Amino acid sequence: MEALTAAEEAERPHHRPFLIGVSGGTASGKSTVCAKIMELLGQNKVDHRQRKVAIISQDCFYRVLTAEQKGKALKGQYNFDHPGAFDNDLMYKTLKDIVEGKVVQVPTYDFVTHSRLDERITFYPADVVLFEGILVFYPQKVRDMFHMKLFVDTDSDVRLSRRDQEVCRRHHSERRGQHGGYQPHRATHPGYSKRRPVQVAARRR
Repeated sequence: MEALTAAEEAERPHHRPFLIGVSGGTASGKSTVCAKIMELLGQNKVDHRQRKVAIISQDCFYRVLTAEQKGKALKGQYNFDHPGAFDNDLMYKTLKDIVEGKVVQVPTYDFVTHSRLDERITFYPADVVLFEGILVFYPQKVRDMFHMKLFVDTDSDVRLSRRDQEVCRRHHSERRGQHGGYQPHRATHPGYSKRRPVQVAARRR
């Protein structure tokens, strides 16, 4: 069955998707916006192989941390909001393959060990691809690939409240022994205020 599926996929005509970048501060609602778009287009219940709209998160492209960096992360001293925290070359190559209509394998990042899992997520060609993340507009070569740019502008106090709730929820899950743990700790107020001018400038290009 898998061989048949692969053969069918090979014969499937490749087309260039419409690439949309969705950015905003931590806990601004980027994922919610993307999910709502999927829902409104009737794609949220469609098999992932047949979807005409796909969502990819920038969080998949965090770099694997060194032992020293992991130590800082455990103490809350590693800046996950810095552009250097992401593997921008891999991100660009993946998006380039997507734009060319190829099937791509996206890494799965483990926020507990700060490394990539062996498991990868397969994304099939779609008519529209939503790429969401806090710094998707920062690398110019990535920013220039988007056909449309959306910026989710949410009040800092609202985002901070959402972030606190998310950290508490993930902390509770981790203590129960569930896989996943926290996502990276982000200094919602200072990190966002420093990078927002760059994001807004990119949005206006």
